[in-house]
Amino acid sequence: MTRNEEEPVGPDALDRVTWALRRAELAVQAAKEQRLRALGMAVSHYALLITVHSQPGLAGAELARRLNVTPQAVASLVARLEGRGQVERREHPRHRHIQELHLTEAGREALRAADAVVAEVEQQIKDALGAAPAEQLRALLDEVCEAVRED
Repeated sequence: MTRNEEEPVGPDALDRVTWALRRAELAVQAAKEQRLRALGMAVSHYALLITVHSQPGLAGAELARRLNVTPQAVASLVARLEGRGQVERREHPRHRHIQELHLTEAGREALRAADAVVAEVEQQIKDALGAAPAEQLRALLDEVCEAVRED
């Protein structure tokens, strides 16, 4: 067997900012997932609830775009949270075929509890980095978003 000398990635692949971002995101997601499990919630549920809270009335297709998941994944999540009484669909005032999503009181309560857990993860990061570096990191991440945004 002969070895192909051509490497599939550049020599710096594991030292790139994008790889560090991915590792950090996976670590944060794992911490949130583990802690939210005690509430019977997944990170995807939290993401949906907080997005609907911040932008009530979103339709499923737009919500899927905001969460970067398929419309089928959103439909499944909405059905699950609707079954728990945490979200409700309402008919759009002008387009009767569009269903808007809104939090119910149970959804707001679930979001409050989940957000407290996520805030603990946030505090763990701030404690490890220090307040000023944590704020600097947040600002840099905002800059990363702007740098790669395609308008």
